[in-house]
Amino acid sequence: MVSVREHYENHLAHYYAWISGGVEINIVENRKFFKECGIRPINTGQAFDLGAGCGFQSIPLAELGFRVIAMDLSPRLLGQLKENAPHLPIETICDDLSNFSNYVRGTIDLVVCMGDTLTHLNALKKVEALLQQAYTVLAPGGCLILSFRSLSQALVGLDRFIPVRSNATTIFTCFLEYEKNTVKVHDLIYEKKKGQWALHKSAYRKLRISPDWTQNFLQQIGFIVEFYDEKKGLIFIVARKN
Repeated sequence: MVSVREHYENHLAHYYAWISGGVEINIVENRKFFKECGIRPINTGQAFDLGAGCGFQSIPLAELGFRVIAMDLSPRLLGQLKENAPHLPIETICDDLSNFSNYVRGTIDLVVCMGDTLTHLNALKKVEALLQQAYTVLAPGGCLILSFRSLSQALVGLDRFIPVRSNATTIFTCFLEYEKNTVKVHDLIYEKKKGQWALHKSAYRKLRISPDWTQNFLQQIGFIVEFYDEKKGLIFIVARKN
């Protein structure tokens, strides 16, 4: 079992964009999502993208006029982001998302934590602290956007084996082991080189976060939940500071 940082930097980063369906398709989907939710600069024009990866959220936000601070634990993924958007107003920071408020100057318009990044925190107390930080640094009327995988309902038996993506040379499969508060995620990558298949494997833990708990906590600390939906196993929440 390795840390989130080690798992992504040493195992997933090279394949991450491909596993997710490709950079462009994710950018297009997020452009549409942000537009439908009416996301735009309202005050300072600054946005923080927590768990930015290779730019699925940062790029469309910058295109909308935000000055984006993109944070991620993986230097490789942040390097890919720079290659994908060399001329957009995006600053990259390699650090744990729990520390994001250390980089905030004044108030900001938007905090985004999408792509299942929230489940990388190792305790609900850390989720609470992050959401509270977001509320504190947002300007009045500012937004928090979350997406995370719904792991509340445990899969059993063979349903725990999930084929994610494959082509002629690469096969990505995931195996899940459910624990009380976490899930052990085993990521298996078979890669064919010079006619021979090689297995690359790594495992780490994700936090089980209840969508209902998340909405209730956001409302308790002062957010208004404007949007809630579930698509392909991912929970999407848009909350605005009152």
